[in-house]
Amino acid sequence: MGSVFMANENSKASGCSGNCSACSSNCDERKDMRIPCGQFSCIKKVIGVVSGKGGVGKSLVTSLMATAMQTSGLQSAILDADVTGPSIPRAFGLNKPAQSNEMGLLPAETKTGIKVMSVNLLLEKEETPVVWRGPVISGVIQQFWKDVAWGEVDCMFVDMPPGTGDVALTVFQNLPVDGIIIVTTPQDLVNMIVKKAYNMAKMMNVPVLGIIENMSWLACPDCGKKISVFGESNVDFAAKELGVPVLAKLPIESKTASLVDKGAIELADVSQMKGAAQFIRKFIEQ
Repeated sequence: MGSVFMANENSKASGCSGNCSACSSNCDERKDMRIPCGQFSCIKKVIGVVSGKGGVGKSLVTSLMATAMQTSGLQSAILDADVTGPSIPRAFGLNKPAQSNEMGLLPAETKTGIKVMSVNLLLEKEETPVVWRGPVISGVIQQFWKDVAWGEVDCMFVDMPPGTGDVALTVFQNLPVDGIIIVTTPQDLVNMIVKKAYNMAKMMNVPVLGIIENMSWLACPDCGKKISVFGESNVDFAAKELGVPVLAKLPIESKTASLVDKGAIELADVSQMKGAAQFIRKFIEQ
């Protein structure tokens, strides 16, 4: 689907294959592979939401961040780059197919006006598996960026699949990503998870804005005491070592999980995201 970008034939990089699209190096002769958005889109900031492993709640954090920013008066959007495991439409209760007109493909809009594009909005049934190889998935993400008429957007969050594979390369190379937020949980391998995402971002010259720890604690229903279900958090140590801020520590809340299942994540309490939202707002307004 996507175009193939080739490196300069005279590249002197050791072991260079000449194919920049499959390379994470940043040599002097590397071409700028960023794709401009469509003529009906004006997107101020693009922020990736990433993690070094699955199951940490990237989609939840993406949904809460977009909701918090929309509530604060900024137009938010979500590009669901987790093509083989999309969950954003379900969280917002979006179950109708995406529409199109003379401008192109139109993003779906949530009840509060957040703009969303996901492969699940293009399938007849949301349960239909997406069995595609990497190049096809990369092409779809490129099309979501350049062929969707996003309109005016202050902040687009890109919900990415776990790991550092094809999708991460596509997003970092082809989209003008202004920064990333790393999502993690309070477990012993937090340092490894965070460092994987951090190191890839540095390799691709993408700023790391901060870390959000999900499932950080659980409030006792009787006394309100914070319980560290997954052990004591190491996120502050990891953040200090890397020189990035901890933007939020989100609790385990059954109500939030229930709202996701009901497609009503916009009704969730986003007060725990206040600090992160203020940080991102300042970043957008720079």
